Amino acid sequence: MFRLSALSTRQAVQRLAVQARHQSTSSAAAASSMTTKNMSMTAAGVATVGALAYMSMETVDANMAADGLHAPVYPWEHKKNLATFDHAAIRRGYQVYKEVCAACHSLDRIAWRNLIGVSHTEAEVKAMAEEFEYTDGPNDVGDMFQRPGKPSDYMPQPYANEEQARAGNAGAYPPDLSLMIKARHGGADYVFSLLTGYQDPPAGVEIREGLNFNPYFPGGAIGMARVLYDGLVEYEDGTPATTSQMAKDVTIFLSWAAEPEMDERKKMGMKALTMLAILTGLSVYLKRHKWAGLKTRKILYNPPAPKKH
Repeated sequence: MFRLSALSTRQAVQRLAVQARHQSTSSAAAASSMTTKNMSMTAAGVATVGALAYMSMETVDANMAADGLHAPVYPWEHKKNLATFDHAAIRRGYQVYKEVCAACHSLDRIAWRNLIGVSHTEAEVKAMAEEFEYTDGPNDVGDMFQRPGKPSDYMPQPYANEEQARAGNAGAYPPDLSLMIKARHGGADYVFSLLTGYQDPPAGVEIREGLNFNPYFPGGAIGMARVLYDGLVEYEDGTPATTSQMAKDVTIFLSWAAEPEMDERKKMGMKALTMLAILTGLSVYLKRHKWAGLKTRKILYNPPAPKKH
């Protein structure tokens, strides 16, 4: 009787185990199916939200006339890794800026002393700075006074404030040119193309009075009229002052103004790379010299001879 009871108990336990395994398998399958459904619903929700967000955005304008014609890429010498600025071109470019651009555009971040050793001598810079009067003070009695410029002064602004600048340019505000090369897409290529890209508007394009057509300017209508013409300035070194030459020189000058430390940075980079190359060679030599003996040595194990009894 006890044997029958034990047998029936063992069979009942086996049935319960089988049922438990069946239930666990079913629950795992159900959980997996639920996870897949949740992931599908989440993905569908994200896609729906993304589509609604894209549809609610403002219309994307891919019109070339709105963004301006992309400037061609020119082979500027100073962009090469081992090349520096053409300092003669910087001097000519400053002359173009002084005689043409400075009437409307400022150069706030460049001081007179920045030109020393780059395009002019110290005596020349002092003489150029003294041509302008700067407000200084207060003096001993508390009054402001006018004094000749010094090399430490920054280049003067053409207008006293923004309102005066807009009033003198039909409402347009001439931007500062200190960082213009970095501030515009295309950099030097854009500035050169803009200065040389003035032309008559094509058929069907109407330009409002007071504006000028330039395909490289966003919208095609620019308030600044063409300012560079052949023979407009007379270079000191006798270089022919063609429109493209003046545009190239002033673009190089503005490239230097946006990054006056470029030549020094390249020089320092070459020194650093040279030192790193030398130190790398020494490190490899010392590593091979110190580790050669350890890596090529042969270790032999001589077990002790068995003792004779």
